[in-house]
Amino acid sequence: MIKASDFLIDEIRSRDLDEIIAIEQSSFPTPWPRQVFDMEIKSPKSFTRVSRNNGTVVGYIIAWKIYHEAHILNVAVHREYRRLGVAQSLLLDCLTYFSNNGAITALLEVRSKNDMAINLYEKIGFKAIGLRRGYYCDTGDDAIVMELDLEYIKDSSGF
Repeated sequence: MIKASDFLIDEIRSRDLDEIIAIEQSSFPTPWPRQVFDMEIKSPKSFTRVSRNNGTVVGYIIAWKIYHEAHILNVAVHREYRRLGVAQSLLLDCLTYFSNNGAITALLEVRSKNDMAINLYEKIGFKAIGLRRGYYCDTGDDAIVMELDLEYIKDSSGF
């Protein structure tokens, strides 16, 4: 049985892109192109991490810090590794990093129909603060804007 200690969070490397693209394509109706991932891993402003299991990429996260806000841009986990804590570990690693580096809040958009992701974000402490109607032009889905107060989280849960 796979357990949390079986996963290692690490920087994304160029050699990870094939595995990341496969996860991305199976996770989203309109996946990011390879060039966007390549640009993000080369950008000094991007936070880019993967979760590995026995050397295999099983999930990833990409985020930015803009002033005092952490912006979660993309999170995905391979279908076979969902509901094992991979996304939560990646998010907590990201949020801890930004909290320790001056971010006060974290923001993200999530498809209003993505109940699994919404439940995860709420479990971590994100709250819905707005709705962007028709935000996702590929499907016309609405986006729920969610925010997390990193100061409160840092003080209360100690992650």
